[in-house]
Amino acid sequence: MEQKRFLRGVAMVVGLVAFLVSSQSVGAQSAGSSTIGVSTEEVKLVARGWSAKKKIMGKPVYNDQNQKIGTVDDLIITPDKSVSYAIIGVGGFLGIGKHDVAIPANQLKEEHGKLILPGATKETLKAMPKFEYTA
Repeated sequence: MEQKRFLRGVAMVVGLVAFLVSSQSVGAQSAGSSTIGVSTEEVKLVARGWSAKKKIMGKPVYNDQNQKIGTVDDLIITPDKSVSYAIIGVGGFLGIGKHDVAIPANQLKEEHGKLILPGATKETLKAMPKFEYTA
């Protein structure tokens, strides 16, 4: 149940981002210009939505033994506008020596307000290929 809520929340955030990026608001327009923003109905949808910044970004990730194994540093949204990977930062101090890995978003679970990556340890994540952003 919690996992479905978590994944539904991620899907809602992605859908909202995709909607806001691909649509224009309803409002007064003049030739050659458009109004930036959202309609009143869209604002209601946003207010009832789910915040990736508050619920996921920067949050600790635990394994199923309740050991902290990393932190969610980023979410990767693919060109088809779906959240497909969470970038988990493992180890390091103040960003020094940190090892970022890409984990399929559907492997993360939410249980009692915590993000869980079942079966993972810091060692298994550090053994994974390091994720690096392209230029």
